Amino acid sequence: MNYSNKKVIVTGGSGMIGTHMIKRLLKEGAKIKTHTHKKPLRIKDTRIDVVKNINLTKIDDCLKLIKGSDIVIHLAGEIANPKYVANDFQITLNQITCLTNVIDASQRCGIEKFIDLNSGTGYPLRNYPTKEEEYWDDEPYISYYGYGWMRRYREKVMEHCSNISNIKIYIGRTSAVYGPYDNFDLETCHVIPALIKRSLRYENPFIVWGKPDVVRDFIYAEDVVNAMLLIMEKGKPMEPYNIGPGESITIKRVVDSILSFHEKKLKVKWDSSKPTTIPFKLADTNKIEKIGFYPEHTFEQGIEKTIKWYINK
Repeated sequence: MNYSNKKVIVTGGSGMIGTHMIKRLLKEGAKIKTHTHKKPLRIKDTRIDVVKNINLTKIDDCLKLIKGSDIVIHLAGEIANPKYVANDFQITLNQITCLTNVIDASQRCGIEKFIDLNSGTGYPLRNYPTKEEEYWDDEPYISYYGYGWMRRYREKVMEHCSNISNIKIYIGRTSAVYGPYDNFDLETCHVIPALIKRSLRYENPFIVWGKPDVVRDFIYAEDVVNAMLLIMEKGKPMEPYNIGPGESITIKRVVDSILSFHEKKLKVKWDSSKPTTIPFKLADTNKIEKIGFYPEHTFEQGIEKTIKWYINK
């Protein structure tokens, strides 16, 4: 897809994926418009049109941001912390309100294309790679119950909009994302930035919560951006696509990969008494592979780039 001179809105431009998305679209020649609310942008470029103090929980602010644009890439919303996701009602409310307002403003403003980066937390627990059509088969895993149903409801909001407007709406369901510009606050961050930061403090013994055989499907942020743009170019509107690495990654592999970049050897101790959100989570990626998506980064390459960015930022 040719983005040259396309007017593209990126919500959540201050976040990790939003930052990578903006950097990529600048290379593509897009006319980018984004916003700030609680956090400043992570990159500075005179080509970015930044609207300050936009609160996406207010419809008037969404209309102000989106009016006059061609494409909306929705990446905004409060991120659930694994420690609190099971009972954080405000996260659920924020995600629904932001998505509903942004897509409402998009249809009012006559946007051509809209893509939402949804989450795989809406899937039920399975011990095998989960296909897109299994999203609704059973309840979301108990740790993600409220958050997962919120993620499912987002797609119903988009389905409603697709029935009453001419917007081409696209959906990506991402697995766990990591990379440069991630949140490294130990009180609120996810597992990979937490392990990286603690390893750089040379904690010894290096205590890891849970069990080493817990499975996730971590994907590097730049690969998520590539997948989203490909979905808009070659995917079908209102057809969800899993965005993942296509392979299982154990927490032991995560820890080993991070510690392999340190000269100082740390003794790893697993604390199985501590909880993990879900024991096995892996998305089937056959559908997105059929339109040509394969990650450009191996897990180890992504970890190396993330650590180097964090050290040099």
